[in-house]
Amino acid sequence: MRITDVVVTPIAIPDVPLANTKGVHPSVFLRAVIEVKTDTGLVGLGEAYGAKRTLTGLQAVAPMLEGLDPYDLRDLRQRVEAVLPNSGGVNAPTALADHKVTDVVYSAFEIPMLDIRGKEVGRPLYDLLGGAARRTIPFGGYLFYKFAKQDLTFGPDIMGEVMTPDTLVAQAREFAAEYGFKSWKLKGGVLHPDLEVETLLKLREVFPHDSLRIDPMGGWTLETTLKVIDQLGGTEGGVLEYLEDPVRGLDAMSVLSARTDMPLATNLVVVEFEHLIEAIKKDAVQIVLSDHHYWRGATGAVHLGEMCRASGLGVSMHSNSHLGISLAAMCHVAAATPNLTYDCDTHYPWSTKEIIKGGRPTFKGGALQVPDGPGLGVELDHTAVAELHDLYNRAMVQDRDDTDEMLKYIPDYVRMVPRW
Repeated sequence: MRITDVVVTPIAIPDVPLANTKGVHPSVFLRAVIEVKTDTGLVGLGEAYGAKRTLTGLQAVAPMLEGLDPYDLRDLRQRVEAVLPNSGGVNAPTALADHKVTDVVYSAFEIPMLDIRGKEVGRPLYDLLGGAARRTIPFGGYLFYKFAKQDLTFGPDIMGEVMTPDTLVAQAREFAAEYGFKSWKLKGGVLHPDLEVETLLKLREVFPHDSLRIDPMGGWTLETTLKVIDQLGGTEGGVLEYLEDPVRGLDAMSVLSARTDMPLATNLVVVEFEHLIEAIKKDAVQIVLSDHHYWRGATGAVHLGEMCRASGLGVSMHSNSHLGISLAAMCHVAAATPNLTYDCDTHYPWSTKEIIKGGRPTFKGGALQVPDGPGLGVELDHTAVAELHDLYNRAMVQDRDDTDEMLKYIPDYVRMVPRW
């Protein structure tokens, strides 16, 4: 079996103005849909980032995959590195963490190759990763402060303005009713820390038995972080399950780790295996967030889990704005990661579109069942992809710039990291 053609289709999906340390989400988020075709008629599916540098890398590598054996991941890596010898970062200038072009592009093509292999042998993708430690994948509700959407050209708003502790709690109540989440992650670093503490305390009152986390994305100083930990009750009987990336940089996280027993998680300062080794040496974090989009695909993400287990670190799972192919891959990786010690993140409730047949997957009790069909277990809805590709052409957005977008809501906004 050999690859005969690779089709990369950029798409745009309506987004809502979710606030974060960098600014606010633009009117659309970008993805790339990948179809890897073979001489046997099997087609592997993938979903990747769709911003400019990723898309350029995907389009450069795609024609070079002709003749590749879908079982030869080493050859895939070599071809990616040959086309993209400069492995600089893919993320926009406003990003707080960057990922190598080679890692992101390799990851994007590894998933459809595994999908092909699963389809050929009639086994779900998690079996190719060593088998399923679980088939029900727990997810947490991802809570955001947000603005009311100003421009409805490309799609509707969700929930209107959420800029106070009480409206954020109302957001959580709505998600709990619709999706059944039993853990919650607040995107912090947006309001004054006292208001974010108030938000978490009110969430604890409403959801007394649920797990709570906050991710300020490096938006706090060391002193602010220690104060927040104290306000939330510390580590013994306190509010937080873990604290994600409160301060910016591996060294700052290491200093904080030496000052507190609060478990520290990251998807900003540990995004490559080399970072993991350094973080372990410095005791900078206790939990790493996995993500098959940049941890060298599904095989790399599972390998990350094994390294974390050997090092005594916990594993959670990072999310970006995604659709059903990415969500299915995420579930297979989660299934094949025995030491997935925390519920996974997901942005999925913040979108209303889908590109897989059968419509949007249904969360029950805050969890999804891993698709049990061969490979990823999902099929592409070509009509939906065509509609979102048309939106991509109409929206004329090629990159994400949360800071520039924020100026539409706060004209005198100045980005500061840390801010508090």
